[in-house]
Amino acid sequence: MTSSLPVPLREPDRASAPAPAPAAAPARRRRRSPRTAAWLFAGPTAVLFTAFFAYPLAASLYQSLTARRDGVDVFVGLDQYRRMLHDPAFLHSLANTGLILAVQVPVMIGLALVLAVLLNQSWLRFRAGWRAVFFLPAITTLVAYAVVFQVLLRTDGGLADQLLQALGAGPVDWLNSPTWARISLIGSVTWRWTGYNAVILLAGLQAIGRDQYEAAALDGAGTARTYSGVILPQLRPVVLFCVITSTIGTLQLFDENYVLTRGGPGDATLTPVVYLYKVGFQQLDFGYAAAIAWVVVLIIAAVSLLQFRLYGRERRR
Repeated sequence: MTSSLPVPLREPDRASAPAPAPAAAPARRRRRSPRTAAWLFAGPTAVLFTAFFAYPLAASLYQSLTARRDGVDVFVGLDQYRRMLHDPAFLHSLANTGLILAVQVPVMIGLALVLAVLLNQSWLRFRAGWRAVFFLPAITTLVAYAVVFQVLLRTDGGLADQLLQALGAGPVDWLNSPTWARISLIGSVTWRWTGYNAVILLAGLQAIGRDQYEAAALDGAGTARTYSGVILPQLRPVVLFCVITSTIGTLQLFDENYVLTRGGPGDATLTPVVYLYKVGFQQLDFGYAAAIAWVVVLIIAAVSLLQFRLYGRERRR
């Protein structure tokens, strides 16, 4: 009987052993490389944002808390903002803007809604061409179209007065009468932005399916009842968007009334932005101008917040 002795285990050959796992440092470098690439791409934008937006914004906020005295900027806290509460010109500019808003925005949105309904009709020929024609004023340069309206509304030989005289009416002092100057400003702004809002409302109308119209017709609803009871309730968020954006745009009015009337006559068309320009660049009171700018920003922010709240309420209905 032969006994088998245990065979000792051989140690593995070190030469044929698998290579050790790669070090953790290259893995960390690989993990860092996307972040490095991201910063390389975002870095220039961050620098430009800081240099041309964040820093001027902070500097204007600080400047609104200072006043120029004896050639030196002195920190005065909220004095510039208190000054606005007793500044009749600034308060008058706010009143002018409120009056323009109360008239111009409803008229413009109403015309845009009628125009959008017409452009949405299937019987209308060359609909794409008509849409482009009505949208063209929105892409016209602000100063260019304001100058055109200035030429049209001139008292001495303007096209508007020539048409009135051809109809047997007397000339109208469009830009030198407080009432007619406001009407001229409202008309020019309405002409420029009605087509823009009509295109937005048209997109909202086209999002409503044809089955809604057919269901209303089966129920015996006429055209007026269909739009008032079926279409307009579904279009309400789009109308709200147009109203809020038009309000924000009107709060920033500058080019039209500055080119047409310079804020006159007698501050009849003065708006906060035009007043800001006069205070900052004509009177060189930059601290007060910065304070006016921040008040305008706060008003626009409040209107934007109202937009989000109302729009969210409409979406939840």
